Amino acid sequence: MMRSLLTMLGIIIGVSSVISIITLGNGGRDYIVGMIEDMSSNAIQIMVNANTAEDADYISEADISAIKKLDGIQYCSPFEMSFGQVSTQGYDGYVFTIAGNEEMLIINNMSTKYGRTWTKDEYEQKRNVCVVSTLTAKSMFGTKNCVGETLNYTVNDNTITLKVIGVVDMTEYMAASSDQLDQMSSMYGGMTMGMIGIPASLNAEITNRVDKYSQVYFMAKDGYDLENIGESALNIIKTRHASFDDSVYTLSIMATYIDLLDSVISIFTTFIAAVSAISLVVGGIGVMNIMLVSVTERTREIGIRKALGAKTSTILFQFLTESVILCLIGGVIGLLLGVGGALGVAAYLNIPIKLQLSTVLIAVGFSSAIGIFFGIYPAKRAANMTPIEALRRD
Repeated sequence: MMRSLLTMLGIIIGVSSVISIITLGNGGRDYIVGMIEDMSSNAIQIMVNANTAEDADYISEADISAIKKLDGIQYCSPFEMSFGQVSTQGYDGYVFTIAGNEEMLIINNMSTKYGRTWTKDEYEQKRNVCVVSTLTAKSMFGTKNCVGETLNYTVNDNTITLKVIGVVDMTEYMAASSDQLDQMSSMYGGMTMGMIGIPASLNAEITNRVDKYSQVYFMAKDGYDLENIGESALNIIKTRHASFDDSVYTLSIMATYIDLLDSVISIFTTFIAAVSAISLVVGGIGVMNIMLVSVTERTREIGIRKALGAKTSTILFQFLTESVILCLIGGVIGLLLGVGGALGVAAYLNIPIKLQLSTVLIAVGFSSAIGIFFGIYPAKRAANMTPIEALRRD
């Protein structure tokens, strides 16, 4: 029993490793790709390169209006990120700020859990309103529903009072967990970190960058060619600013990154699984070794059976079957351990797993193939013994 278990150990380790890696890899890939798709796979971004651009090259409200007129454009918004400080009664901390117009949350597939986002009129009038993340709301006011509360926001030595009109899951959108925000806060003397969203028009005014945006996000309607729409929008901006240097503006299409990321993760998962599968070969060698020992130990049995009329094919099939059964049992144990290990790691990392039938069939099939391949030589050696030679051995 112990010898059989040790023989199967290589198969168990190999199968469990491959199953765990493929299952976690597929689940992680779907999780990451799904998270990016949730930010809208139809989203397109044009970014101004601060290292090569001049002031006149930055995107204006007129540019955004011109892009909105393009056929196939559904939503369009400037997009800015900044860093400021907020304070309320009993709270003082830093915040990451995202800014856009009334369509920004829609483009980024964010919805308010409580309250609402700002309207077009509030955007044009640069109203002092904001939305906050659920984590930030909890930190600031002790509750996730803090609609109607006010906070003091400071950036570039300018302090304004903002009214909270909505609460959204911005931290989930930015893939920033509470632990990550805590780590960032340690960089600023232990100050509490948070995230808020404000109208880009208001952000431009308090950062002294009126009508100068570094990014524009827009969403294409379903069925339209994203690359053509992106190029058309980029040409509008280049023409309006008479800036045709390719180093000034960068066009990014979210769907392109999704396909690229999907391919990279799949290739990486396959490579790691292939490396882990080497242990299956080692396990197969172990099976062949123990089967050779078994043939030697059962020489008299083989001789007696052949003397009683057992065919060569029967002896061959007997030992080949034993080899395959050893590998199959090891494969099943490895499968169970691999799925269990994947579930444990997935629960710890808070990601889903994706166990496919094809993965199970490959694991079981490969185990059987190992048993057949490495069992052929010992089985042939047993089958080719002559009865007299076998019976003479002790």
